[in-house]
Amino acid sequence: MVVVENLSKTFKKEEKEKGLRGSLKSLFSPNIKEVKAVDGINFSVEEGQILGFIGPNGAGKSTAIKMMTGILTPSAGRCIINGYIPYKNRRQYVKEIGVVFGQRTQLWWDLPLCETFEVLKEIYEIEESVYKRNIEMFNEIFQLEEIFYKPVRTLSLGQRMRADIAAAMIHNPKVLFLDEPTIGLDVVMKDNVRNAVKKINQNLGTTVVLTTHDMSDIELLADKIVMIDHGKMIFEGDTLELKEIYGDGTLEEIVKKIYCRGNQ
Repeated sequence: MVVVENLSKTFKKEEKEKGLRGSLKSLFSPNIKEVKAVDGINFSVEEGQILGFIGPNGAGKSTAIKMMTGILTPSAGRCIINGYIPYKNRRQYVKEIGVVFGQRTQLWWDLPLCETFEVLKEIYEIEESVYKRNIEMFNEIFQLEEIFYKPVRTLSLGQRMRADIAAAMIHNPKVLFLDEPTIGLDVVMKDNVRNAVKKINQNLGTTVVLTTHDMSDIELLADKIVMIDHGKMIFEGDTLELKEIYGDGTLEEIVKKIYCRGNQ
């Protein structure tokens, strides 16, 4: 289960005046301002749910995800995920989660995929019987047989994304964080990735936190939506509730309308 309570993150940013005078002034009396990237958000995700975590660029999604995965420490508030406070119990917590950050692969570029999985097996101290079972299951879900012995650098973007998600699941995490898993993929590859995420969720009961700008991902996968803008949460509920509040139209049209209101 994921619980986020009053979660906030503030960064310090130096504002410089233009020109030589501004540069000299910043050396002796820098003008430091605080910027709230995430501002007191609250939500929860039940075990086995898929959460669509959405918002425009710069809304604070990535910062929130980094706090939930333990990469960043909050300025205020907290998140509790499967009983762990991520930034306090980091060593044990990372065994409970899988993370895929868009096009930044966690796979070893020059190794065949099979050897990458072997390395992860040692890192996570996975028992041989569990490892073999997972490889068989992921071969079926992600259709990895055709790429299993190929170097990662030779894989297409769609193949690599499937392999990245499989790698993130190799140690049976309870929660999977997916940041833009279908970005840059063609229609067929998007469907393949979505189907794989569905199967993982249904077969293993894995809780999924999904960030995306593709509203088709949300419509086809998400049980629940959390929307943030300018660091603040502006909606929590499902697709039907969103349409009841904001009117008819496709999900993409409704979301665009909400974003436009927020920028007025």
